[in-house]
Amino acid sequence: MENKEGKERRGVQRFPIILDIEWEGFSGRSSGTISDVSESGCFVLSGKDVSDGESVRLFIPMGDGMKAQFNGIVVNHEEEIGFAVRFDPISAAQRDIVNNLKVNS
Repeated sequence: MENKEGKERRGVQRFPIILDIEWEGFSGRSSGTISDVSESGCFVLSGKDVSDGESVRLFIPMGDGMKAQFNGIVVNHEEEIGFAVRFDPISAAQRDIVNNLKVNS
């Protein structure tokens, strides 16, 4: 993601992916779509309102009806488009999940 001066703000490369998820924040549970992912975070397409600094939980489908929960903080939001999440914290098992998502994207 670039800032207003056109400089890249991310420290870790994100990989494009289209993955439908559920997420939960102050306003309750909603659906969304992850559009890119890295070991440090992701971008969620969703028309729901969030605020920078808001804690969210992402529920990523794993197959067989199972979902992996990722906790994170909204670090940037674009009204009516979506929001960037920094995972906080990420376990080794979650890191493996993210790496599998990148490989299968």
